[in-house]
Order: sequence, then structure tokens, then C-alpha cells
Amino acid sequence: MRLTRLKLSGFKSFVEPADLLIEPGLTGIVGPNGCGKSNLLEAIRWVMGEGSPKTLRGGAMEDVIFAGTTKRPRRDFAEVTIFAENVTPQPGLAGGFDAGADGGEAEIIRRIERGAGSAYRINGRDVRAKDVALLFADAATGAHSPALVSQGRIAAVIAAKPQERRAMLEEAAGIAGLHVRRKDAEQKLRATETNLARLAEIMADMDSRVASLRRQARAAERYRELSARIALAEARALFARYTAALREETQATDASTRTHEGVKSAQSAQATATSAQRFSADTLNDHRGAVQAARDAALAARHAVDKLTAQRRSVEKRIGDLTMQVQRLDTDKARESALDRDAVEAMARLTAEAEGLTARIALLDDTIPDLAGRIATAELAVKEGEVALAQAMARRAAEQAERRVAEAAMVSARHRLERASAEAKAIDDARAALPDIAPVQDRIA
Repeated sequence: MRLTRLKLSGFKSFVEPADLLIEPGLTGIVGPNGCGKSNLLEAIRWVMGEGSPKTLRGGAMEDVIFAGTTKRPRRDFAEVTIFAENVTPQPGLAGGFDAGADGGEAEIIRRIERGAGSAYRINGRDVRAKDVALLFADAATGAHSPALVSQGRIAAVIAAKPQERRAMLEEAAGIAGLHVRRKDAEQKLRATETNLARLAEIMADMDSRVASLRRQARAAERYRELSARIALAEARALFARYTAALREETQATDASTRTHEGVKSAQSAQATATSAQRFSADTLNDHRGAVQAARDAALAARHAVDKLTAQRRSVEKRIGDLTMQVQRLDTDKARESALDRDAVEAMARLTAEAEGLTARIALLDDTIPDLAGRIATAELAVKEGEVALAQAMARRAAEQAERRVAEAAMVSARHRLERASAEAKAIDDARAALPDIAPVQDRIA
């Protein structure tokens, strides 16, 4: 496989469509830092199926879309197209492309939209990312191929582990695609084994269902046999009922003839009874009129008696009410007499009290000037007492404040005393622990 052309649109710094021709031989791209040289390599890696945004120097896959600047708005999609020659046809790919027996040119497109994800196409047909990765793996290349050397890749190759070096050698030998296909085949094999196990379970279930259906078929045959017997028994029963109905019809005809003769004789008797009934009805009507007149008279008399009885009860009730009113009047009269006597006594008592109060008022009028002077003196004494009380309360508050200050000072002094005692004890202990200074003094001398 040989890459011949690269087209970019909206990919990172390539906001406008760009077309890069990869001619045979050595193709070099030069430019200042930040002009987008590394983006070309990342575009090739991205269109080959790279799925890690960190490898593309981004936090999310949508970071490959042009994010916009102060002068240009951002793009909503990014698209990279790569053209390759000498591509081996892959009929097993979903939406495979047409090519000759010796291979042909393939156009691989990857497009991403914001909020919609990526989509792949090979020669205009939608394919899966797995199909694109398998296509490049069969050509001994891909997004993680050692042939794509980026910054720091040489040091990674030098410090590669044996397994990583083996992967590089396998890819250089062109068998990396076989490993991918082997892994895919193993996955399909495991899925097939799972399907076979599921099929065995379904077959066992179907066997149990077949046994149940056989039992149901035998029950259905038994049902059909019993249904035929029941139908025959019902036909025999219907025939028996039909024969019995014929006999009953003959007997009913004979009975009907006898009944007609009896009806004729009954009709003649009914005519005689009807004439007798008319005579009895006339007589009964006369008697009913007399009885109704007697009932009306009795009802009128009963109404009169009830009315008189009600009037008597009303009169008796009125007499009782009047008797009770007379008794209440006697009681009220006695109570009013007692109240009259009490009022006379109260008037006499109040008159005496009024005379005494008049005398006291006359005495108090004489003592009013003396009382006014005493009241003024008392008010002055009260004011002086209030002033003295306020001063005493102020002195008390000041004394309490001084007392609290003194108590706080005493507590502080006690704490200082305790600390000083502890320090003196520590100094004494330290002095006691010191060795004898006499030898030291001798040495100093």
C-alpha cells in the first residue's frame, strides 16, 4: 500500500480545505513552529482509526474539530480523506470496494460532527472502524504502526519491551492483520460456541415440548373418540325423547277431547252462575250503601267525641296553669314584702352612715392644711431617698466591678504563683541533679 494524497477540511488548524499530494520518493514538509506540520501526521493517524484523543493531543475526540479564533468562527465538523494505491481487495469488509486482482486505489474518509460521533467510508460506502483498521493492518500499517514516527517515538522504540518489539517485527513482516483476523475469528468462534450451547438448551426445551405435544395429541384423540360416543348417546337420547313425545301427544289429544266436553258443560253451569251472581250483586250493593251510611254516621260521632275530649283537656290544662300562676304570685308577693322590709332597714342604716360621714368630712376639712404640709415634706423625703438609693446602687455597682477585677487579679496571681513554684521546683531539681562543682573549680584555678 502506498499513500498518494491527503485531503483535510476543518481538522485542527486546517480550517479551509487543504490537499496534500504525496509524490513517489521522499516528501518533506517544512515550516515554523505551530504551522501545523504535526497535524498532518495526526490526520493520517486519525483517518486510520485512532480512537484515543490523548494520542492526538486532545482531551476529547471532538477537539480535532477547528475550535475557532477571534476572527473566524468554529467549525461543526472535521473530515480527512486519504487515497492509497496497491490496496488488496477485502471482500469480507462491510461495504467492500471494487478492485482488480492486483489491488487498486482506495479512498478512505473519516468524518466527525459535534455531538454525532465519527463515521467511516471506503470508496463511498459506509463501513465500520473495525473494517478500516483491518484494511490497514493487512497492509502492515495502521494508526499505531512504527512507520508513523512522531515526537518521542524513537526513544519509545529504543526502550520498548520484548512484546512491543515483537509487535513491530510482526507489523513489518505484514502479519499484524493476521493477528487481528485471528482475534476476530476467535471472538466469532466463542460466539458460535455460545450459540451452540444455547441451541442445545433450545433443543432440550423443544424435546420437552414435543413430549408434551404428544401427550396432548393422545388426549385430543381420546377427546375425539369420546366426543363421537357422546354424540351417538345424545342422538339415541333424542330419539327416545321423540318417541315419548309422540306418545304424550296421543294422550294429550284424547285428554283435549275430554276437556272440550267438560268445558261445554262448565259453560252452561257458568251461565246459570252468572245470572245468580247478578242478583247477588244487586242485593250486595243495597247492603253496602246502608253499611256506608252507618259508617259515615259513626265517623262523624267519633270526630265530635274527639273534639269534645280535646276541648276538655285544653280547659283542664288552662286551669292548672292558672293555679300555678296564682301560687307564683303569692310567692312573689311574700318575697316583695320581705324586700320592702329590707329596703326600709337599709334606708335607715344608710341615713345613719350618711350623718356619720358628714361629721367625718367636717373634721377632715379642718385637717387638710396640715396634711398638705405633711405630704409636701413626704414627697421631698421620697425624692431625697431616691437620690440616695441611686447613689448607693452606683457605689454598689462600682464595688462589684472592683471586686470582680480583684478576683481576676487574685486568680492570675495564683496562676503566676503556681507557675513560679513549679519553676522553682524544677530549678531545685536541676540544681540537685548537677554534679559537685568543687573539682571544676579546682580545674579552673
